Amino acid sequence: MHTSPRAVRLPVGVTVGALIAGGLLALSGAAQADTPSSSSSARQEALLAAADEYHVPPTVLLALSHQESAWDGHGGLPNSEGGYGPMNLTDVTPAMLAGGSAGAAGRADLDRLAADPALHTLRRAAELTGLSARELREGDTANIRGGAALLASYERELVGATPADPAQWYGAVARYSQAKQKQAAASFADRVFRTVRHGASVTARDGQRVRLTASPSVRPDRKQIHSLRLQAAPATATECPVTVDCTFVAGSPVGRQVADRPGNGIRIDTIVIHDLESTYDGGVAGLANPTYPASTHYVMSSSGAVTQMVPTKDIAFHAGNYSTNLHSIGIEHEGYAAHGAAWYTESQYQATADLVKYLAGRFGIPLDRQHVIGHDNVAGPNSSLVAGMHWDPGYAWDWNHFMSLLGAPASGLAGVPRPGDVVAIKPSFADNVQTLRVCPQDDPTGQTTACTEQRHPANFVYLRTAPDESAPLFGDQAIHGTAPGTDRVNDWGGTVQAGQQFVVADVRGDWTAIWFSGAKVWFHNPAGVNTRTSYGVKIIKPAGTTPVALYGSSYPDKAEYPAGLGASAQAPLSMYGIPAGQAYVATRDASATDDYFPSSGAVVIGGKKMYTVQYNHRVALVYADDVTATRAVRHWENDGD
Repeated sequence: MHTSPRAVRLPVGVTVGALIAGGLLALSGAAQADTPSSSSSARQEALLAAADEYHVPPTVLLALSHQESAWDGHGGLPNSEGGYGPMNLTDVTPAMLAGGSAGAAGRADLDRLAADPALHTLRRAAELTGLSARELREGDTANIRGGAALLASYERELVGATPADPAQWYGAVARYSQAKQKQAAASFADRVFRTVRHGASVTARDGQRVRLTASPSVRPDRKQIHSLRLQAAPATATECPVTVDCTFVAGSPVGRQVADRPGNGIRIDTIVIHDLESTYDGGVAGLANPTYPASTHYVMSSSGAVTQMVPTKDIAFHAGNYSTNLHSIGIEHEGYAAHGAAWYTESQYQATADLVKYLAGRFGIPLDRQHVIGHDNVAGPNSSLVAGMHWDPGYAWDWNHFMSLLGAPASGLAGVPRPGDVVAIKPSFADNVQTLRVCPQDDPTGQTTACTEQRHPANFVYLRTAPDESAPLFGDQAIHGTAPGTDRVNDWGGTVQAGQQFVVADVRGDWTAIWFSGAKVWFHNPAGVNTRTSYGVKIIKPAGTTPVALYGSSYPDKAEYPAGLGASAQAPLSMYGIPAGQAYVATRDASATDDYFPSSGAVVIGGKKMYTVQYNHRVALVYADDVTATRAVRHWENDGD
């Protein structure tokens, strides 16, 4: 993950939609083994053997595993949110929540958040099988046996036996989801039995081939859901403009926190644009998985359809930073960052623009690139997590076009900027063709089979260490240390993006230098073609002669927390700082530090304030007392004209 700063963020099961869209076989008959060599059919054989051992109908076990992992073994490693093996047995640690979409690093309640039994089905499977937790994590056969044993135990508790009729396993499958609400459990079971009826065929990434033939006559006993005595989800109306096709599907309950924003004092001031690394249907299904500790407020299809998954008043774990989650609304998009232009359609841009304008109007969010950001612009919550932060929606999201649809294009004076000016980056997307190296690890669709240099229109310009095309690319400290950057598609460290604002440090011929990530870096800007000079924004400089510390979160001081709540940890980002003599743009007015405790609904507001600054490709936070803030003025104001 640190070599390739973006991992596939959704659980492996999310990619099922992509596989179906690619044309999975829908066959007739009962579950049966495929006929590849024994080495490539081992996983199929393990599924059939476990079904026999624990008296689970083979169609049910295969369809359940397909839903949970697309029959992928993960090589003994957890998926990005703590699920292991073909049966997605979960064993989520506090560290996984700290570094996952929750971004909960430093929170005092991290252990409690990770203690939810729904996040630890692997432990129960170990008790049922007598296998060790390590065996269940690392071995395909053991993991499959554990999942089968767990499912069979649910069936015996529900009906007192393990019947051969697949239709009688609906309730047990629904319970396997670990959902706490009836609708979510039923939705999970419906997807599993849809696969039973239609069949599926997959060749996993490790070459294993698994095939489930269709059983169209199976009609599950959906009334069994009532025996689980689950709560009914409250009826939820969508929060969408009338111009978009909008439905509601509840997101994972462990991927969000119930709140009352902004009525409880928690401001909503940011909208974060993501891509799913998945198809629309697959993304919605994955984010609705009740054991998946991530969620989002909205999901956008390439056709412009919208699914809301979390009410805006609640906190969704989408950005990988709890402080950002606390104050933001997340919008996911059908697509893949490595080749996003093929997925980011005009219908999608326009529907998202309508949604963003609606949300901005409701919550008073300014329509600019400082408040409407990409997931790749979110600060890392602590030093160890910066390098692994996601890089979506990627180079192909046309920020210029999108902001124009919002009625808020990057504006300012054209022409060559001068040292001390603030510039907004504004390359022409169509004309700004950049070279990108795309590797198989960057592309979960499997279409990229070898690392290749590609040329694409892009929303960024590269940064170099000197005003020369042959100079090394700037390497971000968190990714490369002191080494140069690269043109790898996921290497966000040496790029500035359309709409971002920086202070000009120098100008030489066709090259402009800016203060960036604590350094002076250069980009090609002949006649100011890639910039507009801005004014009226705040310029932040160190208040003294020592470097100013930067942070990835905005929690109150420990002494400001009431007794019994526990303080979240606030620590500077060790690789970053603002040296004396450098200047950066504050993306918004200084805001009070704060924190939230969902168990009681308590909101803690600190006495200090922090600025969010455009520090590099990402934002970072700085204490207002550590800096001075001045206003960028026009040339003629500087000159006294």
